[in-house]
Amino acid sequence: MLAALAAAVIFATGFTAAGPAAPAEAAVPTTIPLTLTNSSGRADPVYIYNLGTLLTTGQQGWADANGTFHAWPAGGNPPTPAPDASIAGPANGQSVTIRMPKFSGRVYFSYGQKLDFRLTTGGLVQPAVQNPSDPNRNILFNWTEYTLNDAGLWINSTQVDMFSAPYAVGVKAPNGTTKTTGHLKAGGYNGFFDSLRSQPGGWANLIQTRSDGTVLRALSPGHGIGAGVLPASVMDDYINRVWSRYTTSTLTVTPFTDQPNTKYFGRVSGNTMNFTNSAGAVVTSFQKPDADSIFGCYKLLDAPNDLVRGPISRTLCAGFNRSTLLANPNQPDTSPASFYQDGVTNHYAKKIHERMADGKAYAFAFDDVGNYESLVHDGDPQQAYITLDPFN
Repeated sequence: MLAALAAAVIFATGFTAAGPAAPAEAAVPTTIPLTLTNSSGRADPVYIYNLGTLLTTGQQGWADANGTFHAWPAGGNPPTPAPDASIAGPANGQSVTIRMPKFSGRVYFSYGQKLDFRLTTGGLVQPAVQNPSDPNRNILFNWTEYTLNDAGLWINSTQVDMFSAPYAVGVKAPNGTTKTTGHLKAGGYNGFFDSLRSQPGGWANLIQTRSDGTVLRALSPGHGIGAGVLPASVMDDYINRVWSRYTTSTLTVTPFTDQPNTKYFGRVSGNTMNFTNSAGAVVTSFQKPDADSIFGCYKLLDAPNDLVRGPISRTLCAGFNRSTLLANPNQPDTSPASFYQDGVTNHYAKKIHERMADGKAYAFAFDDVGNYESLVHDGDPQQAYITLDPFN
């Protein structure tokens, strides 16, 4: 999503926090507690950052441990160092509770050293470790994305950009129950990297290690293509078969579960897949995508926030990443038994989902098609949680 350090200015989230405004008497407090528990087994010091956009004003900034908002100062070109927004995190086996304000943003955590944030004239520069010159390239870190507003809390565990330091998120409801997601199965962390190393076709090159041998992360395949470590042609065989199949047959897309009669019909002509509505009128068209468009769910599979092209594109993106478009002409296919069965698929996403305790992940931007995203929500959140999990 963020291709280079200087370009990584705005938050890119893998989910949309949408919903009706809560009634005034049930409004979420200005801040809620966030408890971070360190179960990592690592002795390194942990640093926490709560960065985002203050929803009441639209300002970018950070929150301190008390949930007080601080706006970023003006940046420069080249980017200038940001103020130190770090909060001391918990030692292994300990917990720390801070306050989170009504943000749309990220909570970062790093092991061993602080992250290096910069400011441009356009705002905060996010770490972009697919760029070899990013100052955070050799730091072990990760982040969660969240939105807290009057309609509640949405918080996820994300692998859209990379798979790295393991963690889970949770939210406590008023009745005292806690919803969690993001935990790996026992052995899932090492199992993921072992499986990726053994996957032919360049997938092992997504793994980044530090000079001391520490495994830092695996880049998402879109970033791998951008960094030149995964072949740009990695999905071509599947794409060509899809294009050939729907030259002589029809791909039916029913993008809204609550609108089963809203259908669009795709047929390929040359380099273009045209979608018609039930009246036979062409409503949108897609040029033959490449792997980068598929993995990023953008470019040739752009998904605007509308009611036609965006929902169709989301469905195509999920179908390509999960390799369900040939096995099922009716999309979206939301049966997990059908996912990733073709030899040409998003192996990164496949291996992550296989190792998640609940099967849920944000391994690509529209992993929420069929509700397979690692996201929890509550309309009246009492407490949020982040658990730093073991590296095993």
